Amino acid sequence: MRDQEPAPGHPERRLSTKETAELLGVKPETVYAYVSRGQLGSRREPGGRGSTFDAKEVEALARRNRRESNGSSGSGGELSVRTRITLIEKDRYFFRGVDATELTARHSYEEIAEWLWTGQLRPGITFTAPKAAVAVARRAVDALPEHAGPTDRLRVAAIAAATADPLRFDLSEDAVLGTARTLIPTLVAALPPVRRTHRDEGPLAHRLWARLSGQPADEASLRALDTALGLLVDHDLAASTLAVRVAASARAHAYAAVSSGLGVLEGPLHGAASGLAHRMLLDVLDQGSAAPVVADELRAGRRIPGLGHRLYPGEDPRARALFALLKDVPGAGPALAAARDIVATTARHTPLHANVDLALAVLTVSSGMPSTAGETIFAVARTAGWIAHALEEYGERPLRMRPSGHYVGPKPPRPLPE
Repeated sequence: MRDQEPAPGHPERRLSTKETAELLGVKPETVYAYVSRGQLGSRREPGGRGSTFDAKEVEALARRNRRESNGSSGSGGELSVRTRITLIEKDRYFFRGVDATELTARHSYEEIAEWLWTGQLRPGITFTAPKAAVAVARRAVDALPEHAGPTDRLRVAAIAAATADPLRFDLSEDAVLGTARTLIPTLVAALPPVRRTHRDEGPLAHRLWARLSGQPADEASLRALDTALGLLVDHDLAASTLAVRVAASARAHAYAAVSSGLGVLEGPLHGAASGLAHRMLLDVLDQGSAAPVVADELRAGRRIPGLGHRLYPGEDPRARALFALLKDVPGAGPALAAARDIVATTARHTPLHANVDLALAVLTVSSGMPSTAGETIFAVARTAGWIAHALEEYGERPLRMRPSGHYVGPKPPRPLPE
């Protein structure tokens, strides 16, 4: 005779996949995603057709998910989100546990993107854009006013590409990965080329160069651009990444999630910061000294762009890695000297290290790129990281990114206004 099923609350009670999914508020396939990530254990009973799950373990996971959806954390009440993508600590950062600067020294941007998405390296991989998506995106971008910024173009290109993809609402991992591998090259291909002779094939950095600079691409410069893309691919829960996760939590498709990130990226305190550093470098080169330029910035009450980072008390590892490569870029000497002058001049007042925005500005200035080029590089690079976070969020409980408002307005009920 078969043993009786333990009663609810019994310490040995096992739940079916359906019961587990209902308790967690997720789809059954998400339950197995929890298992694959080590967040939940499963057991197949003898003679049973499906897996079962320990009720106490499931309830504990449900409680953790509820705490996260309420924005609770152990660090002063700030929103805390579990992630396996990027760790930042002690002036270093890691992609899935691997030192990010070491990874970018050995692998291309596309290979690093694959590592973020799947935890596997695919040596030599390149991303290819579908011709139909590129055609739609280019038409949309070409219709924009001439003064449209790079993020405007990329956001419009992402939306246009979405309309050409009837499968965009498929949020399965394979479908989203397919979107990722085509969306990024589509965004690059939709940007108007600066050089008449350009190729829409080969490594992404080569294709992007033709959209940013009219100068011929030498090997050292392409290496610096590819490394910059890899270094900037993700940086934990930056403001734009949080926006992407909120969109993914509401089950927006990948194109819409990326569009959310692009909207936030355009802020002067985020993706546009390298443009400010670019213009400052040009001023230093024009005047021959950083002193008057730094003085003007401070007199206007502005902080010096390209210096310091709230997550790195010491040196920004991204800046260190990029500066090391810029030494080999032909013609970068004057911009590098100007950057060193800025750091040294500012150090008399406040000792701050150069951050990645200043290093990116050296690359864009020395390569004859416009001041907006750093923002373009940042946006293209970060798209891969956004998709990695969207993929991770699709495996969590829907709408968990819903903090509660703390109302501080007039106490209700109030009379109707006249």
